[in-house]
Amino acid sequence: MKRTISVLAIAAIMITTLTYVAIGQAPAPGQAPAGAPGAGRGVVGGVVGPGGPGGPGGARGPVVAGPPQPVPPEVAIPRPTAAEVAQMNDEITKMIDANKSATKPLLTKYRPLTVVQIPRDNSAIRPVPRNAAKHDSYVELAKKGDIDLLLVGDSITDLWRNSTETYATYFGKYKVGNFAISGDTTQGVLWGLQNGEGVGFQPKAIMMMIGTNNSGANTGPEIAEGVGSIVYELRKDFPNAKILLLAIFPRNAPTSPARKVNADASAIYSKLADNKNVFYMDIGQKFLSPDGTISTEIMADGLHPTAKGYVIWGDAVKDKLAELMK
Repeated sequence: MKRTISVLAIAAIMITTLTYVAIGQAPAPGQAPAGAPGAGRGVVGGVVGPGGPGGPGGARGPVVAGPPQPVPPEVAIPRPTAAEVAQMNDEITKMIDANKSATKPLLTKYRPLTVVQIPRDNSAIRPVPRNAAKHDSYVELAKKGDIDLLLVGDSITDLWRNSTETYATYFGKYKVGNFAISGDTTQGVLWGLQNGEGVGFQPKAIMMMIGTNNSGANTGPEIAEGVGSIVYELRKDFPNAKILLLAIFPRNAPTSPARKVNADASAIYSKLADNKNVFYMDIGQKFLSPDGTISTEIMADGLHPTAKGYVIWGDAVKDKLAELMK
């Protein structure tokens, strides 16, 4: 009886593991799976901002992903070796074969569901070239060395510039470098930092939110690894900077799969906060109505803040930024 329970317990664990390991065919690096938001448009699953994939200019030539980047242990997905996988699968097979209970037919029938697999390649930690024109402009700005607050993100951060008065209200007293690019992903931010955007200046503080454009192609744990890789890179490039790491904003309807993926990712990478160099804030609830929906007055398309939405954002972080900028 005890042996039967053990087999069932292991089966349950393996099924849970496969839920995120084998969610589907792993996308090729830099590609979104068929049917994912943004699929076939040059970005990894998600919302493409104004100007198409990555904004005007596009990336240079074919998109070729780089090697996987280091990931902090706090967000690392457990990855057993091939030998460990074989050892676990052999043991599971022996336990099922030796089972004498009435559940053995079920265990035998669904044996494939109990097979342990090595987690798929994580595209979110493989650097991919970002928008060429914007990247070049950011590199030139970085060379001037006159930045004390760096903004990192995708269109949600990029579009701060369009709300000129609000932008000035919250950032006017700082020397700001907004290195966000519409449609970008964790892998695009990684590539930018490693190709000229992470040298030439030393900011006092960094505000970062990235990952919603990964939500169509990557799982929450994979996105968390991507965010962790960026934090690792930022700590290496800017060792004295304080990082304000924001939870990914809620999007779409309360039942939206992307909203859940983003929430899962944020919960995992919140562990990166040490309240010394990295500080975590989740201000998502401030954008939501009591029933969890998002008013069009705050996010007209259910994703990008309106002028009112940017005021909510600015009010929520201004005091913390002022503290980190000292």
